[in-house]
Amino acid sequence: MTTVAHTILANGPHEYGFAPGPWFLLVPLFWAAVIVTVIVLVKRRGAQWRRHHGAEGVLRERFARGEVTEEEYRQRLEVLRAK
Repeated sequence: MTTVAHTILANGPHEYGFAPGPWFLLVPLFWAAVIVTVIVLVKRRGAQWRRHHGAEGVLRERFARGEVTEEEYRQRLEVLRAK
């Protein structure tokens, strides 16, 4: 019974080129890259959302409606960005 499978089991996988090799590192690296990309995209989107819907967005809307003057707008915007 000298089949390839029997020979591999008897002699070990490395002898016939069935060892994993260095490419097995690519799978964890790929998933790490995917996770990092998702985290970066979520953070960027969150920053954009806060800029448009946060305090600066409210101040921008109040300035557009004429509730604050340009001077007040610039002063308040400077205070918000200093935080």
